[in-house]
Amino acid sequence: MVAAPSTAVSSRETLFRLLASAVGEDRAAFALTTLSIDPVLRGTDERPSRAQVAMALNAALFLDLLERVPTAARYVAQIRAKGETIAFDHGALRTIDGATGDLPSGCEAFTRFLAPMGYEVGGLYPLPKLKMTGRALVHRDLPETVPQFFVSELHVNELPETTQAAAERVFAGSQDPIGAAEWSALQALDAQGDCSPEQAATIVAGALRAFGRQHPAPALADYEALLEHSKEAAWIATEGNAFNHATTRTDDVVQLAEDLREEGYPMKPSVEVSQNGRVRQTAILADKVERPFRLADGSEIMREVPGSFYEFITRDIDPATGMLDLTFDSGNATGIFAVTRQQ
Repeated sequence: MVAAPSTAVSSRETLFRLLASAVGEDRAAFALTTLSIDPVLRGTDERPSRAQVAMALNAALFLDLLERVPTAARYVAQIRAKGETIAFDHGALRTIDGATGDLPSGCEAFTRFLAPMGYEVGGLYPLPKLKMTGRALVHRDLPETVPQFFVSELHVNELPETTQAAAERVFAGSQDPIGAAEWSALQALDAQGDCSPEQAATIVAGALRAFGRQHPAPALADYEALLEHSKEAAWIATEGNAFNHATTRTDDVVQLAEDLREEGYPMKPSVEVSQNGRVRQTAILADKVERPFRLADGSEIMREVPGSFYEFITRDIDPATGMLDLTFDSGNATGIFAVTRQQ
């Protein structure tokens, strides 16, 4: 289960120093007093472990989402005001299984650098209604307390030919944010399970760049072509590989959803329940953002589109293992994707 949280951080802690190198000391302190941190991840070792590198990346991504999603920031502020902390269950991102220029296609764009941090594929989840496949990446060392990644990829070849052409125009110009310095540091981490502070900082900074839009602003006509046949492809066209959502693990997601709805949060209408009944999820509807689009005459126009959102999950104990059920569910995932479809 989630470790008892600490309400203070020390500048001598390895995790704090690593996170501060990426986001600054004030934001690092905020993150590490907001999230429930496994005591194993604290300490003052000189060489950060792969689990600490993974946790630093997750904490930085959590901060980034709060900056982009006002409703998430509002919820987190309420939790902090109560003196409570957040069990960060997982973050999600969307990728393109198709032509992506210099960027590896689909989930490989992320598994290639998350694997050296200790992640492995823990489950494969077909999402046929969305023309997508999801993969749960779970941490080998601390599966319950280092957040998972849910990486989905959209299969462009399943879209109509005209939409495939639009997708190629949008995504084929993608750049690869991971360079030689990051790969050198990742190789050291992969070989030893830890690395120098400088290498760890290089890894986190490079990985953070990967969670963005790696292609130019889309043409409005191409965006609309994607939107007609895949709202998920259209979302990736504007948001890229940004954290689609971050997820709080809570004891009773049904009651929490009712409470948040009464407080005025724009909640998803229903709670998704897995086929085994042990995993229940819901979310706040995606916040709107303004994004640029290119017009035929070379000018740009701004347009309001769905951005990222915040999710909640309850995981019961799996009686077969006596551990938390860390699986996902294709039906749940398909239902959750709908919260970025509000136009």
